[in-house]
Amino acid sequence: MIARLKDLGGGPGFQRVLRNLYFGDDTRARRFRYGMVWFDLTTIGVFILSASFPGQWWIVPLDFALGTILIIELSARLYAEINRPRQVMSLSTATDLVVIASLLLPTFIENLGFLRIVRALRLFRSFQLLRDLRSDSAWFRRYEDVIQRTLNLVVFVMIVTSFIYVSQHTINPQINSYIDALYFTITTLTTTGFGDVVLLGPGGRLLAVIIMIVGVSLFLRLLQTVFRPNKIRFECPDCALLIHDIDAVHCKHCGRVLHIPDEGVV
Repeated sequence: MIARLKDLGGGPGFQRVLRNLYFGDDTRARRFRYGMVWFDLTTIGVFILSASFPGQWWIVPLDFALGTILIIELSARLYAEINRPRQVMSLSTATDLVVIASLLLPTFIENLGFLRIVRALRLFRSFQLLRDLRSDSAWFRRYEDVIQRTLNLVVFVMIVTSFIYVSQHTINPQINSYIDALYFTITTLTTTGFGDVVLLGPGGRLLAVIIMIVGVSLFLRLLQTVFRPNKIRFECPDCALLIHDIDAVHCKHCGRVLHIPDEGVV
């Protein structure tokens, strides 16, 4: 990373400042990246809040303000990139553009607002943020796998809930709020199926079928990886391999006998 920053040293002073903020190792750069995470979490909160209080006068101005900030942030990030053409064509940039459009043009594409959640997931998975968290927090280093899997589970549930809400709240009297959509999502994904809330129309039924299929596969698998992880972090004394099977006796890389502390339960 230091070598990359040296490569990025050319260019106008403002560009160097931006590159340090996005890719640097100093305290200011880390605070900036943490601040961006909080901003993305705020956009998720705004989406949930606006979904719970539809038709309020402050929703459109607030969305417009958030969209303007995202335009500035995206422009700054692209300006800071050394490989700008590749970043422009990336999936993350395309997602940001859709999010910005959903904020600035709510009358036409309001239903795309759920993609703000996808943007937050991208930031949590960025190399710089994970590196910062590993360096700054011993607690994160210890529970990193569980934290990332829990985050995946939470974002997955929120995205499914958002799909349900944006496709049903205008036609289904049983889906009046984001909480109603979340309730249906959880009862369906866990295969509880109380049946007091149902999705309307052929599209709604098809969506329910997809959610049920996912519920008996991906959702249950995500729960298992959170509460019963199949990997463990333990540094091999010889080759420094860090990730091993939870029941590993030998290191897969060098073959050394490992003495991984456990409670005798696999």
